[in-house]
Amino acid sequence: MKHLKLIAIAIVLFVGTTSLTQAQSTIAHINTQELVEAMPEMKAAQSQLEKLKKTYDTQLKDMYKELETKAKQFDAEAATKTDEENAKRVEQVQGMQQNIQAFNQQAMQDLQKKEVDILQPILDKARQAIQKVARAQGIQYVYDSTPGGGLLLADGKDLLADVKKELGI
Repeated sequence: MKHLKLIAIAIVLFVGTTSLTQAQSTIAHINTQELVEAMPEMKAAQSQLEKLKKTYDTQLKDMYKELETKAKQFDAEAATKTDEENAKRVEQVQGMQQNIQAFNQQAMQDLQKKEVDILQPILDKARQAIQKVARAQGIQYVYDSTPGGGLLLADGKDLLADVKKELGI
């Protein structure tokens, strides 16, 4: 009798462990940030974005130098000019400042758009590779282990319809 109980317990433990192992094998995780950073395309994209950023930075510095030069010149000549001329010069400096601000905002928008344009194909390629590998290994759910990441692949059964039916929705 003790022998039969021991065998029954062993069978229950074996079945439970096997079920748990099967459930765990359909879930996996990956740090997509680490994956993307390791891709050669990412290094090229970062280089391209850095080059564009430096170009904008150089243009901004040149604009600031020009503004500074004009402001110093106008300050030095202010005593020899009429109030009307000085007022026009102040307006000119203010216009230059507004142009610099507008250029800076446009440059930031351009950089953001370029970043999306460059990075999206890389992210899509990584996602496709993750899905291909996961499906080949029979994995139904892949979670992104990057902090703040989420679900990358959900090939398992979606319970939404069944739960709605249960709730009468």
